[in-house]
Amino acid sequence: MEKATGAPVIWWVRQDLRLGDNAALAAAAATGAPVLPVFVFDDASAGAWAPGGASRWWLHHSLVALADALRSRGLPLVLRRGDSRQLIPAIVEEVGAQAVFAGRMYEPWARERDKAVAAALAARGVRIEGARTALLFEPWDIRTRTGGSYGVYTPFSRACFNAAPPPQPKPAPARLIPPNHVPASDRLEAWRLLPSKPDWAGGLQTTWRPGEAGAAARLERFLREALPRYDTLRNRPDVPGTSGLSPYLHWGEISPSEVWHSALAAGAAHAVPTESFLKELIWREFSYHLLWHRPEMPHVPLKPIFSRFPWRNDPVALKAWQRGRTGYPIVDAGMRELWHTGWMHNRVRMITASFLIKHLLIPWQEGEAWFWDTLVDADLAANSASWQWVAGCGADAAPYFRIFNPVLQGEKFDPQGAYVRRWVPELARLPAALIHRPWEASPLVLAEAGVVLGRTYPLPIVEHAEARARALAALEAISAEKGAA
Repeated sequence: MEKATGAPVIWWVRQDLRLGDNAALAAAAATGAPVLPVFVFDDASAGAWAPGGASRWWLHHSLVALADALRSRGLPLVLRRGDSRQLIPAIVEEVGAQAVFAGRMYEPWARERDKAVAAALAARGVRIEGARTALLFEPWDIRTRTGGSYGVYTPFSRACFNAAPPPQPKPAPARLIPPNHVPASDRLEAWRLLPSKPDWAGGLQTTWRPGEAGAAARLERFLREALPRYDTLRNRPDVPGTSGLSPYLHWGEISPSEVWHSALAAGAAHAVPTESFLKELIWREFSYHLLWHRPEMPHVPLKPIFSRFPWRNDPVALKAWQRGRTGYPIVDAGMRELWHTGWMHNRVRMITASFLIKHLLIPWQEGEAWFWDTLVDADLAANSASWQWVAGCGADAAPYFRIFNPVLQGEKFDPQGAYVRRWVPELARLPAALIHRPWEASPLVLAEAGVVLGRTYPLPIVEHAEARARALAALEAISAEKGAA
């Protein structure tokens, strides 16, 4: 192992928990100085957007994986919990670091924190260098012809495809020199990121393998099994037709460039179309573009008229939605999948979000908050952009009057009821023709299936036609206000 000489540099690990294709780590290694990896769990700076329960579970296991990978290269991973504005400058002084390298973050709270850290380091004569580790394109690099930001996805997507392609992914640095002095580190277990009493994470444990190796395995399986059928099956929750890479991308256990170029290569090798999948990666980019230019997006509707929307305060209905007890099988299946695995199929995310917002008239921020706590891929940009899209109040949003019929959505995208049978097992014995509308089954069919509506499975908490009419009336009310203003 190479001996350290000279002042070290710090790799400030954030949401780039990987060694491969990591521009921040590569830049730190390229200095030829010893590299000290440091991760700060700064939930204080994040405030309301500190990681939720499912994200904390993922972060714990991802840090274990990263620490193991670094240890195999002879490097430690220093863990600290607290305010980065104090901790990073303090560690710099303790080890005499000459520079700090970090992957850029784009959340409003992180931007403020990073400005403060940069100022504190500059006062000590130490530079901090940011690198693009989380995105294909920087939010400020994709501009309209007049130099502005985009508010509509389709032209944004076109601009991304027309831009210079993302750089080819690079392997982990071949040479990493460990530091002579390693400052004290917290014990990861002391952070108590894992649930206990009760441990509700059993489903997460059996579903996911956090870490860089888990990301690589997930990508390889997707390219082999699902990419060839992606165009036809990506909207089907009853089959494994999506990549499942969203949590790995959020935590930076794989780079979007790695995913992009791997998909292109696999598509070319097997004559498989890839545009639909690449557009999903660009939707993620669009979400970050919006968040960068509209930092109020996580809590304020981008269309001001919706600030006057007559939302309902209905804790009972909200709880029924959260627990998968609405009486609409496709909605309940999605919410139970989320509770068990920390993830939900994208089509079902749209269905469940539409139900909360439009059938129940509960504010989209309530759904955003629930997803933030229960998703392993909870991502501020994607979560808030997508909720505003469904609510009709965001950039390039689906019109509010587009109200999903949960029965028809279930029958179209889960035609045999396999998804519902998995997550709502009390309905498993119903025939496919009735599994998405059990209230229409005859008493004999219900009895044969062992279903007692209102007891073993709830009746619908709201009738679709009535809910749709109520939602449209609410939209008309704020539209009339706008006209009168």
